[in-house]
Amino acid sequence: MHLFLLLILHLPAAIAQIGPEQCRYALGMEDGRIKDQDLSASSQWYDTTGPQNARLNCERGDGAWCPKGQLEPSDSQYLQIDLRRLTFLTLMGTQGRYALGLGKEFAQQYRLNYSRDGLLWRSWKNRQGKEVLDGNKNTYAVFSNDLKPPVIARYVRVIPVSKLSTTVCMRLELYGCPWDDGLMSYSAPVPSLNDSTYDGVQDKKKLTGGLGQLTDGLTGLDDYRLSHQVQRPGYDYVGWRNDTPGILGYVEMEFVFDRPRNFTSMKVHSNNMFSRGVKIFSSVSCSFKLHPKAAWEAEPVVFNTVLDDKNPSARYVTVPLNRRAARLLRCRFHFADVWMMFSEVSFQSEDTVLSTLPTQMPMMGSSATSDDVIMKTTPTTATPSSTASSEDGNTPVLIGCLVTIILLLVIIIVLILWCQCVCKVLEKAPRRILDEDVTVRLSSCSDTIVLQTPPVPPRSRHPPADPHYERVFLLDPQYQNPAMLRNKLPELSQSAEASALLLGNPLYDLLLLTSCHMASGWFGAFGGGYAEPDVTQCTPHQCFNSSAPHYAETDIVRLQGVTGSNMYAVPALTVDSLTRKDISAAEFPRQQLIFREKLGEGQFGEVHLCEAEGLPEFLGEGSPLPDRDGRSVLVAVKQLRADATSQARNDFLKEIKIMSRLDNANIIRLLCVCVSSDPLCMVTEYMENGDLNMFLSQREMESTLTHANNIPSVSLSDLLHMAVQISSGMKYLASLNFVHRDLATRNCLLDRRLTIKIADFGMSRNLYSSDYYRIQGRAVLPIRWMAWESILLGKFTTASDVWAFGVTLWEIFTLCKEQPYSLLSDEQVIENSGEFFRNQGRQIFLYGPPLCPPSLFELMMRCWSRNIPDRPTFEGLYQALRPHVTQ
Repeated sequence: MHLFLLLILHLPAAIAQIGPEQCRYALGMEDGRIKDQDLSASSQWYDTTGPQNARLNCERGDGAWCPKGQLEPSDSQYLQIDLRRLTFLTLMGTQGRYALGLGKEFAQQYRLNYSRDGLLWRSWKNRQGKEVLDGNKNTYAVFSNDLKPPVIARYVRVIPVSKLSTTVCMRLELYGCPWDDGLMSYSAPVPSLNDSTYDGVQDKKKLTGGLGQLTDGLTGLDDYRLSHQVQRPGYDYVGWRNDTPGILGYVEMEFVFDRPRNFTSMKVHSNNMFSRGVKIFSSVSCSFKLHPKAAWEAEPVVFNTVLDDKNPSARYVTVPLNRRAARLLRCRFHFADVWMMFSEVSFQSEDTVLSTLPTQMPMMGSSATSDDVIMKTTPTTATPSSTASSEDGNTPVLIGCLVTIILLLVIIIVLILWCQCVCKVLEKAPRRILDEDVTVRLSSCSDTIVLQTPPVPPRSRHPPADPHYERVFLLDPQYQNPAMLRNKLPELSQSAEASALLLGNPLYDLLLLTSCHMASGWFGAFGGGYAEPDVTQCTPHQCFNSSAPHYAETDIVRLQGVTGSNMYAVPALTVDSLTRKDISAAEFPRQQLIFREKLGEGQFGEVHLCEAEGLPEFLGEGSPLPDRDGRSVLVAVKQLRADATSQARNDFLKEIKIMSRLDNANIIRLLCVCVSSDPLCMVTEYMENGDLNMFLSQREMESTLTHANNIPSVSLSDLLHMAVQISSGMKYLASLNFVHRDLATRNCLLDRRLTIKIADFGMSRNLYSSDYYRIQGRAVLPIRWMAWESILLGKFTTASDVWAFGVTLWEIFTLCKEQPYSLLSDEQVIENSGEFFRNQGRQIFLYGPPLCPPSLFELMMRCWSRNIPDRPTFEGLYQALRPHVTQ
């Protein structure tokens, strides 16, 4: 049991407790979860331009919040939002006043002030010290700003900024998630490596009253000299030197919370680059008190770490806090070397506050406060200090026993793996999906395991239902840090025993396949497009022993869209070398394209949302554009950058030729091009209702309640109609032997008549970055939508598109309220693909959505058949779905 706990506490962790890349849920301005009474403003023109109208994409009243009078450069007019709880804010989206085409007002810039208690206000500034954020360029387009660093606050004030006297109006949405730690501030000695985003008070000796880099959700790298976002040595860490004057062998930090809690543990992400004098802390002692005026409790919690001089990886160290009740914590972290560096500190606690110390007589003259409302209980376990002396004497013996046990386990594992190698069953690697009591709750259903997910998951636009849910990953350091594995590939390739150790690891197989083909230019010019080995038969063993991959179909070409889109895999005949003269699409005057919004960007290109003036007349009769009733036409414009390589330019022209072949009512069409001069552009359709994921996530199922409250809704018939359209579009692609490779609701666009057109913009949009798994900072893969053979063998075919179609159906019938396999980490999703490969009945399937008819869920399960021939064709899917749609 001690060995089990030791492994949990000291494994390097790859995932922070909360992260700005995943914490991006809309907080409720647009959908009304933030109530009108929680919105206020310094002024307003009229009631119809009051703060209650400052909701993104809404046209209430006169269309926005507008402060009264002309905004002067010296003004500080503000819109204030009360979020009702501490919140981790990562993103801001703003609009001007559109008012159905009558509005002319928007804010070109703005500032943010925020407060955690409503009394002390702070000004947000980025990591370079800039306080002003860029705003809008017109009255209708949404402009998004990533908050780097993120903000932890309950109250937010948005302050429009103008360099000239002008009228401004604003609509907005805030994105983030609940700050369940409840941490209001931490205090510490002034670090030698500065806490550069700290928002409290800093004097010569101490930081007080604020939060900073220890709560920004970004964990530091193994090498503290490297940084995620700012190229400055040591930036991601807050560090102290043991020989700094005033530091007596330890660093004392004080943590203040919003209310009393029972603390179960503290997690500290520490650097351990011991070769440069940096180690995790040797021990920590934490004291507690229930309210600021109380005395510190006499008995602290003491925790001794096991120092590691072999593995330099940064790691989370979990400190058990024994459910001690407090609102304030004071922890002393003791040095183990010259330096001690932290990048994140987080706390796990329970809301019910129960005293965990023996009942004590109150101090003379003390008085109870509202924070002292607790129930006194007799402790059932001894406090740490009561057994400290006895444990100290047994520590060397315990460590010796643990080392012996670990060595025996290692020998046994090596023998088992050697036997597997001799028996030629290397592919049947030990099962890596974690036991039920360690990770997610699983329920058995015949021979398979069905994942039981809560109603509101991590990628929902709404906050997770269980704020205290925590996953524990018992993955080995190499598995959690692919970089370590990749660095060992050359030496491992020389060892059959090493091969046997690693070939059972699905993530290793994936990295190995990537390594085999990286030199062949698998990665797109976008720098984020995933590799597309659509027909490779290269197994992990062949990758070790062969210098070139083996392809079963040589007439297939892998082509990556240069602007970050996921270009289809197509027959080689369609992408022969060509020039501008070979392009059949009409040349459109580029001056008639009016920029509205950047949808995404890549290394060599960008995707813009534009208005195309006079496009229907330009295309003439037979135009694929729908009737716009005199309104402007929205189009997506893929633009190649001027500094693109010659290979990127050639691929761009190939992409145009491929797109010009597509002619189907449910596939996005190429409308025209601008290639007579640089920059090269292609113009495609864009639907006014945006993508299907966003559309469905903002709606509920049609019911009497939704009609009575005017809540946006969809019917079961609508969902079935969407499914039929997607199957129709994919049936068309399959008839051309095109493989999409990234079918998902984010890549399905809708017009106002709910007509769906399949596109490929999803990968280029920051909004969906969490849907893609990044390998070594270069390739990204939508692993939650990928078939097992695509993940493990790099094989993409129409059958793998059918698998993705099943996941897309699942998204539709959950109204896109959660991400597929929401309770599994990316690494566990990859592990699950290994269970499909081994086919021992242990693979995890997505659960049946409550809205989904049983017959339709059976169709989804057929799409996820382990055996490729058992999956239906798109023709069969279309024929099965079409009868369910009301004509």
